Amino acid sequence: MNGIHDMGGMQDMGPVRREPNEPVFHASWERRMFALFNSLDLPWPIMRHQIDLIPPADYLSISYYERWLSAIVPLTINAGMLTPSEIETGKVIAGRNEKYHVVTAAEVATWSSPDPNPATFPNMAAAFRVGQRVRARNVNPVGHTRLPRYARGKTGTIHRDHAIAAFHDAVAHGLGKQAQHVYSVRFTARELWGATASPRDCVYLDLWEAYLEAV
Repeated sequence: MNGIHDMGGMQDMGPVRREPNEPVFHASWERRMFALFNSLDLPWPIMRHQIDLIPPADYLSISYYERWLSAIVPLTINAGMLTPSEIETGKVIAGRNEKYHVVTAAEVATWSSPDPNPATFPNMAAAFRVGQRVRARNVNPVGHTRLPRYARGKTGTIHRDHAIAAFHDAVAHGLGKQAQHVYSVRFTARELWGATASPRDCVYLDLWEAYLEAV
Protein backbone atom coordinates (compact mmCIF):
# COMPACT_ATOMS: atom_id res chain seq x y z
CA MET A 1 0.00 0.00 0.00
CA ASN A 2 1.45 3.36 -1.01
CA GLY A 3 -0.25 5.32 1.76
CA ILE A 4 0.53 8.63 3.41
CA HIS A 5 1.80 6.73 6.46
CA ASP A 6 4.86 5.63 4.40
CA MET A 7 6.57 9.02 4.76
CA GLY A 8 10.21 7.90 4.66
CA GLY A 9 12.14 9.85 2.05
CA MET A 10 9.31 12.31 1.36
CA GLN A 11 10.24 15.99 1.08
CA ASP A 12 8.49 19.26 1.94
CA MET A 13 6.56 17.75 4.86
CA GLY A 14 7.66 20.52 7.21
CA PRO A 15 10.34 20.59 9.91
CA VAL A 16 10.68 17.92 12.59
CA ARG A 17 10.24 19.85 15.82
CA ARG A 18 11.91 18.25 18.81
CA GLU A 19 10.17 18.83 22.13
CA PRO A 20 12.64 19.07 25.03
CA ASN A 21 11.72 16.78 27.94
CA GLU A 22 8.77 15.44 25.96
CA PRO A 23 6.39 13.44 28.18
CA VAL A 24 5.24 9.95 27.22
CA PHE A 25 1.64 11.21 27.08
CA HIS A 26 0.47 14.80 26.61
CA ALA A 27 -3.02 14.16 27.98
CA SER A 28 -4.77 11.55 30.12
CA TRP A 29 -6.90 10.37 27.17
CA GLU A 30 -3.72 9.39 25.31
CA ARG A 31 -2.77 7.12 28.21
CA ARG A 32 -6.22 5.50 28.08
CA MET A 33 -6.02 5.08 24.29
CA PHE A 34 -2.63 3.41 24.60
CA ALA A 35 -4.08 0.94 27.11
CA LEU A 36 -7.23 0.24 25.08
CA PHE A 37 -5.37 -0.31 21.82
CA ASN A 38 -2.82 -2.65 23.37
CA SER A 39 -5.50 -4.67 25.14
CA LEU A 40 -7.36 -5.54 21.94
CA ASP A 41 -7.30 -9.26 21.26
CA LEU A 42 -6.12 -8.65 17.69
CA PRO A 43 -2.77 -9.09 15.90
CA TRP A 44 -0.76 -5.89 15.55
CA PRO A 45 -0.53 -6.16 11.73
CA ILE A 46 -4.33 -5.93 11.54
CA MET A 47 -4.35 -2.89 13.79
CA ARG A 48 -1.56 -1.19 11.84
CA HIS A 49 -3.42 -1.85 8.60
CA GLN A 50 -6.50 -0.07 9.96
CA ILE A 51 -4.34 2.97 10.76
CA ASP A 52 -2.96 2.78 7.21
CA LEU A 53 -6.52 3.15 5.89
CA ILE A 54 -7.08 6.60 7.42
CA PRO A 55 -7.62 9.07 4.52
CA PRO A 56 -4.44 11.10 3.82
CA ALA A 57 -5.99 14.50 4.63
CA ASP A 58 -7.19 13.19 8.00
CA TYR A 59 -3.93 11.35 8.69
CA LEU A 60 -1.87 14.51 8.29
CA SER A 61 -4.23 16.71 10.33
CA ILE A 62 -4.50 14.59 13.50
CA SER A 63 -2.03 13.56 16.17
CA TYR A 64 -0.41 10.17 16.76
CA TYR A 65 -2.93 8.92 19.30
CA GLU A 66 -5.84 10.47 17.42
CA ARG A 67 -4.92 8.03 14.63
CA TRP A 68 -5.22 5.20 17.14
CA LEU A 69 -8.61 6.59 18.18
CA SER A 70 -9.76 6.74 14.54
CA ALA A 71 -8.70 3.13 14.00
CA ILE A 72 -10.06 1.55 17.17
CA VAL A 73 -13.74 2.11 16.27
CA PRO A 74 -13.72 0.16 12.95
CA LEU A 75 -11.38 -2.43 14.48
CA THR A 76 -13.76 -3.29 17.31
CA ILE A 77 -16.83 -3.19 15.04
CA ASN A 78 -15.26 -5.34 12.30
CA ALA A 79 -14.09 -7.87 14.88
CA GLY A 80 -17.57 -8.10 16.39
CA MET A 81 -16.48 -6.77 19.76
CA LEU A 82 -18.91 -3.84 19.63
CA THR A 83 -21.80 -2.68 17.49
CA PRO A 84 -22.19 0.79 15.96
CA SER A 85 -25.11 1.39 18.34
CA GLU A 86 -22.95 0.58 21.36
CA ILE A 87 -20.31 3.02 20.13
CA GLU A 88 -22.93 5.75 19.70
CA THR A 89 -24.73 5.23 23.01
CA GLY A 90 -21.90 3.98 25.22
CA LYS A 91 -24.23 1.23 26.47
CA VAL A 92 -23.96 -2.55 26.13
CA ILE A 93 -26.60 -3.82 23.72
CA ALA A 94 -25.26 -7.09 22.31
CA GLY A 95 -25.06 -8.91 25.66
CA ARG A 96 -22.21 -10.60 27.49
CA ASN A 97 -18.88 -11.02 25.72
CA GLU A 98 -18.13 -14.71 25.24
CA LYS A 99 -15.60 -14.55 22.40
CA TYR A 100 -12.86 -12.14 23.44
CA HIS A 101 -10.61 -12.25 26.48
CA VAL A 102 -11.21 -9.39 28.92
CA VAL A 103 -7.90 -8.10 30.27
CA THR A 104 -7.56 -7.57 34.02
CA ALA A 105 -5.32 -5.05 35.79
CA ALA A 106 -3.39 -7.93 37.41
CA GLU A 107 -2.69 -9.45 34.00
CA VAL A 108 -1.38 -6.17 32.60
CA ALA A 109 1.17 -6.03 35.41
CA THR A 110 2.80 -9.22 34.05
CA TRP A 111 3.17 -8.04 30.45
CA SER A 112 6.69 -6.69 30.97
CA SER A 113 7.88 -10.14 32.03
CA PRO A 114 9.24 -12.60 29.45
CA ASP A 115 6.77 -15.19 28.19
CA PRO A 116 7.80 -18.53 29.76
CA ASN A 117 6.39 -20.42 26.78
CA PRO A 118 7.00 -18.26 23.71
CA ALA A 119 5.43 -19.34 20.43
CA THR A 120 7.98 -20.94 18.13
CA PHE A 121 8.03 -21.60 14.43
CA PRO A 122 9.38 -24.72 12.69
CA ASN A 123 12.97 -24.25 11.62
CA MET A 124 13.44 -23.51 7.93
CA ALA A 125 16.41 -22.80 5.74
CA ALA A 126 17.29 -19.18 5.11
CA ALA A 127 17.24 -18.01 1.50
CA PHE A 128 20.03 -15.47 2.15
CA ARG A 129 23.22 -15.36 4.20
CA VAL A 130 25.01 -12.61 6.10
CA GLY A 131 27.13 -10.54 3.74
CA GLN A 132 25.06 -11.42 0.66
CA ARG A 133 23.96 -8.67 -1.72
CA VAL A 134 20.19 -8.46 -2.16
CA ARG A 135 17.66 -6.17 -3.77
CA ALA A 136 14.37 -5.07 -2.23
CA ARG A 137 11.64 -6.05 -4.64
CA ASN A 138 10.15 -3.18 -6.64
CA VAL A 139 6.52 -3.93 -5.84
CA ASN A 140 3.47 -1.89 -4.88
CA PRO A 141 1.36 -4.35 -2.89
CA VAL A 142 -2.32 -3.76 -2.26
CA GLY A 143 -2.96 -3.43 1.46
CA HIS A 144 -0.62 -3.48 4.44
CA THR A 145 3.12 -3.89 3.94
CA ARG A 146 6.25 -3.22 5.99
CA LEU A 147 8.41 -2.67 2.89
CA PRO A 148 9.17 1.08 2.78
CA ARG A 149 8.54 2.71 -0.58
CA TYR A 150 11.92 4.46 -0.59
CA ALA A 151 13.77 1.10 -0.42
CA ARG A 152 11.95 -0.67 -3.26
CA GLY A 153 14.28 -1.60 -6.09
CA LYS A 154 17.35 -0.65 -4.02
CA THR A 155 20.33 -2.91 -3.40
CA GLY A 156 21.75 -3.64 0.05
CA THR A 157 23.68 -6.21 2.06
CA ILE A 158 22.38 -8.74 4.60
CA HIS A 159 23.73 -7.57 7.95
CA ARG A 160 21.98 -10.02 10.28
CA ASP A 161 19.45 -12.85 10.20
CA HIS A 162 16.85 -12.18 12.91
CA ALA A 163 15.52 -15.76 12.55
CA ILE A 164 11.91 -16.60 11.77
CA ALA A 165 8.75 -14.55 12.37
CA ALA A 166 5.18 -14.31 11.10
CA PHE A 167 4.87 -12.36 7.84
CA HIS A 168 2.90 -9.24 8.83
CA ASP A 169 1.54 -8.60 5.34
CA ALA A 170 -0.20 -11.98 5.43
CA VAL A 171 -1.40 -11.67 9.04
CA ALA A 172 -2.98 -8.26 8.33
CA HIS A 173 -5.22 -9.80 5.67
CA GLY A 174 -6.16 -12.99 7.47
CA LEU A 175 -3.90 -15.23 5.38
CA GLY A 176 -2.16 -16.94 8.27
CA LYS A 177 1.31 -16.42 9.70
CA GLN A 178 3.33 -17.54 6.64
CA ALA A 179 6.45 -17.56 8.81
CA GLN A 180 9.76 -16.71 7.16
CA HIS A 181 13.20 -15.31 7.94
CA VAL A 182 13.56 -11.61 8.74
CA TYR A 183 16.85 -9.89 7.94
CA SER A 184 18.55 -6.66 8.89
CA VAL A 185 19.61 -5.22 5.52
CA ARG A 186 22.18 -2.44 5.22
CA PHE A 187 21.59 0.19 2.52
CA THR A 188 24.04 3.01 1.86
CA ALA A 189 22.57 6.50 1.94
CA ARG A 190 23.71 7.08 -1.62
CA GLU A 191 21.92 3.96 -2.81
CA LEU A 192 18.70 5.27 -1.26
CA TRP A 193 18.99 9.04 -1.81
CA GLY A 194 21.47 9.51 -4.64
CA ALA A 195 24.91 11.03 -5.15
CA THR A 196 24.28 14.07 -2.93
CA ALA A 197 23.84 11.89 0.20
CA SER A 198 26.72 11.42 2.63
CA PRO A 199 29.04 8.54 1.66
CA ARG A 200 29.48 7.76 5.38
CA ASP A 201 25.79 7.15 6.18
CA CYS A 202 23.70 4.03 5.88
CA VAL A 203 20.26 2.76 6.85
CA TYR A 204 19.43 -0.64 8.36
CA LEU A 205 15.98 -2.04 7.57
CA ASP A 206 14.38 -5.20 9.00
CA LEU A 207 12.86 -6.93 5.98
CA TRP A 208 11.00 -10.19 5.53
CA GLU A 209 12.40 -12.72 3.06
CA ALA A 210 9.46 -12.17 0.69
CA TYR A 211 10.60 -8.58 0.19
CA LEU A 212 14.05 -9.56 -1.10
CA GLU A 213 15.65 -11.10 -4.16
CA ALA A 214 19.24 -12.12 -4.85
CA VAL A 215 21.39 -9.76 -6.91
